[in-house]
Amino acid sequence: MTGLLLVVAIAGRRVALPASEVHSVIELDAPSPIPRAPAHVAGLSALRSRVLTVVDCRASLELAPEPGAPAVRPKAAVVEFEGHLYALLVDAVEDVAEARSDCLPLRTALGRGWDRVALGMVESDAGPLLLVGVAGLIAGPGDPCIKAA
Repeated sequence: MTGLLLVVAIAGRRVALPASEVHSVIELDAPSPIPRAPAHVAGLSALRSRVLTVVDCRASLELAPEPGAPAVRPKAAVVEFEGHLYALLVDAVEDVAEARSDCLPLRTALGRGWDRVALGMVESDAGPLLLVGVAGLIAGPGDPCIKAA
């Protein structure tokens, strides 16, 4: 794999998103809730007059909320998937790094949520990182057939 990676923190773990899939990084106000939405969908927001579906990455990974943390983390990576914009809420946006290796398969299980979204490991300027697929984060835990691809 070559190219740039967006290094973010989710649940205290440094992971990478393919930078080619990220439109921008933003700070969000509290999203408007959506009745009957899946638990990992935090609500709706807007970016330059376009609607964003806000996805809580921690909830998508079936992880408990961080004790003492605000319900909505304001940092988000904006991605487009199947013609729709999504804001992926993360704990922190750290840097952009260059991939220095191909994506290598994982050699261990990481846990149900992480296994669902993990594409593999990649060496980067920032060290080894878990490469995470946006499709799996957006899908959330409801569909075990969807892999991060």
